[in-house]
Amino acid sequence: MSEHPAIVVDDVSKQFRLYRERAGSIKEMITSRNFGRYDEFMALQNVSLEVPQGSVYGLVGHNGSGKSSLLRLVAGIQRPTTGRITTKGRISALLELGAGFHPDLSGRENIYLNASILGIRRKQCDLIIDDIIDFSGLHEFIDSPVRHYSSGMYVRLGFAVAVHVDPQILIVDEVIAVGDEEFQRRCFEHLHKLRGEGVTIMFVTHSLGLVRGMCDRAAWLEHGKMLLEGNAGDVVNAYLAEVNEAEAARLEEADARSVELAAQAREAVEGESAQDAERSALHQPAPASKRPISLGEVEFVNGAGEVVPVARTHDPLTIRIHYRCHEPLPDPLFSFSIENEASVYVANPGMIGTDRARVELTGEGFVDYHLDSLPLSEGLYRISVAIHSSQAPVCFDKITDARTLRIQPAERPVHGIVDLGGTWAPALTDLRASPRQPVIAAAASAPSSRPPSPPDDPVPDS
Repeated sequence: MSEHPAIVVDDVSKQFRLYRERAGSIKEMITSRNFGRYDEFMALQNVSLEVPQGSVYGLVGHNGSGKSSLLRLVAGIQRPTTGRITTKGRISALLELGAGFHPDLSGRENIYLNASILGIRRKQCDLIIDDIIDFSGLHEFIDSPVRHYSSGMYVRLGFAVAVHVDPQILIVDEVIAVGDEEFQRRCFEHLHKLRGEGVTIMFVTHSLGLVRGMCDRAAWLEHGKMLLEGNAGDVVNAYLAEVNEAEAARLEEADARSVELAAQAREAVEGESAQDAERSALHQPAPASKRPISLGEVEFVNGAGEVVPVARTHDPLTIRIHYRCHEPLPDPLFSFSIENEASVYVANPGMIGTDRARVELTGEGFVDYHLDSLPLSEGLYRISVAIHSSQAPVCFDKITDARTLRIQPAERPVHGIVDLGGTWAPALTDLRASPRQPVIAAAASAPSSRPPSPPDDPVPDS
């Protein structure tokens, strides 16, 4: 990567006119009083950045924040209202699905058309057209009019042309996301190849993992203003923190309403007759009229002791289960299960041994399950709770899907469902210097940190 900038955006602003009415004819243009009235909209305001030559630069932000507008200005499709943009090298851009394609021309003819627009002569295009067709994978349809192409085929052909015309600066919008998984992998593989050849790449994406893993630097745009510019990881972390905070505020309001509705539904269930259905003592809760204890609200408590609607990977979290005793009850066993959005059974912690309350419960209260570091990856998880007797496998009460836990991503992402939390030991270069211990002996000498298994099916499936 060179220290010399390939792209310089110097105090750039872009203003658009949003017309209230547009004339449909010359007569309307003359007679309409409202014609020509418009509102001014600032898509970009005083944005400045530099993209080093041979680097990969990402733009992140909410929809409508000005990312695509900035790409169009850099590509030369539009001109800034104020400020200046300087680029060094031939620019190849893929900003919009099917941009530059003529619908009545075949795929082959559109390759030559796009290449000529980018300054590639026909003889030069003859040398690379086979590579373009091979990369697109459209051999069977290359001589058909592109009006019959699907959106994915448009992207394949457009991207293949953009990356094979020897660009020095490649500008790509979110259009790659339209392609299938196999084509996306091929695209990113080719982008890494171009990066190794010194091509400067600037793109917009909503995949923050891609920005973290591929970009050298990034900028965060919000309502046309640049809030942060710098190392890609730092920018992504700051953007995620803002998104997480806004999401928590939004969910907190919705959560209060859902808790109220759940309480109302719970009261309705409490009034049901014991003859409504035959229930198994092991797999279903006892009739409401015969329950010695009932489960209540499920809450999530963060490391600061605050009840929150969302959690974050690797942060401390306490799952709090409320209860109400209808009569004194000795040593009940609480448990809960966790399932992800795909209904994958993730975990089922249940009280055992010393985890038991060892007290006689009366009145109302709660029990906590504390995690020093939440090991789950980001996503939505359904929490079901249950309470059992300590002497026999009798389910006093159970609430399926009692609460939904939304887990937000952390600075260190989790690939998969669970972070195992293990550590790597240094690699040994000489096994003779550190002989390997017998597996059975090592396992016997090390105390096990794994808790004993909970009772069978403490929260049985409905």
